[in-house]
Amino acid sequence: MKSVAVLHASQLVTLAGPPRPRVGDEMSDLAIIRDGGMLIRDGKIEKVGPSDEIEKQAGDAQVVDAKGRVVLPGFVDAHTHLVFAGNRLDDFERRAKGESYEQIAAAGGGIWSTVEKTRAASDVDLFEQAKKHAQWFLKCGTTTVEAKSGYGLTVNDELEILRTIQRVTQETPLECVPTFLGAHAIPREHQTPEYVDLIVNEMLPRVAEDKLAEFCDVFCERGYFDLEQSRKVLTAAKKLGLKLRMHADQLTNSGAAKLAAELGATTADHLEKTDERGIAAMKSANVQPVLLPGSVYALGSTCYPRAREMMEAGLAVVLATDFNPGSAPTPSMPMVLSLACTQMKMSPGETITASTINAAHSLGRGDKIGSLEAGKLANFAIFDCEDYRELAYWFGFSQTHSVYVRGERV
Repeated sequence: MKSVAVLHASQLVTLAGPPRPRVGDEMSDLAIIRDGGMLIRDGKIEKVGPSDEIEKQAGDAQVVDAKGRVVLPGFVDAHTHLVFAGNRLDDFERRAKGESYEQIAAAGGGIWSTVEKTRAASDVDLFEQAKKHAQWFLKCGTTTVEAKSGYGLTVNDELEILRTIQRVTQETPLECVPTFLGAHAIPREHQTPEYVDLIVNEMLPRVAEDKLAEFCDVFCERGYFDLEQSRKVLTAAKKLGLKLRMHADQLTNSGAAKLAAELGATTADHLEKTDERGIAAMKSANVQPVLLPGSVYALGSTCYPRAREMMEAGLAVVLATDFNPGSAPTPSMPMVLSLACTQMKMSPGETITASTINAAHSLGRGDKIGSLEAGKLANFAIFDCEDYRELAYWFGFSQTHSVYVRGERV
């Protein structure tokens, strides 16, 4: 049984606490151990405490000397579009010249351009690009991601993307939690009602039968899927045993956050346009808001979600990258923390909670990852700084020193 002793962290940011998502003032309590250490056996954390205590019990364990650096749980990125082909450089340039998201989509850009590239890619090429993306996440200190399909929009292409997500988990150190997002856009070869029927009658049964996803998501937005179509897809998914997530109220306040609450969704994501009624509805149903400031920034918008109001309402806020080729081409959780502090007025401590333990609970993995506590997987990152607040303070470059998954350096 392999043993590892991590010693002399300036701050061992444990996030030890109640076995549930953190809310209110709890989001600022990171349970930091100064000059902290961990004893790891067989990929799991056995003991956490001051370094001198851990050192006495280390025996013949391999020593990882953190040398006064910050040690954090591996980031848990609860909203990504990991698997796609190509890029959207043309969209990026158009946006720089002042065109809107809707104008770019109408001109043949947007989601559809990535769908075409993804459909045209071989399964080998798709996996190779996904593997490259996985390395980017790991380099930023992220050890678990939620990964959505949604760039295939045919039965076979959607299943292929979900299988590629499975391969990333099997063949790289990055753990992926798969989400079926067939309802991401309307393919050009279908009318919306016909495509919704295809999702409900063909795609979802295959996804459930082959156990390719844990969650079902839908892009509930004007020009994509309206409230009734979203309800139809998500209700069918729930009957098949899938848990629910939603792209909600990103471009317009459509009432999607309230629908997420009505259907008992685990999360409602984006929420840039959600008002106090949506916030109250999410609170009544314990829906976790997943906020994606990176996409607001990348789209050149200033309409950030009401993070403070959500936290004051007692919601267990999550932060994620929304990594995708169009509206959030970043795998960097530290960049997202910086945006959350500067643009949404979250405190550095709240951003850490939102990107680790709260995110882990939103993926149904709060008992295994998201904090550094005995019995959990030894997924952690060491950063080249002395104080966790430096992660959001210095921005635009990586402070990652090293990353460990199940006690192994990756």
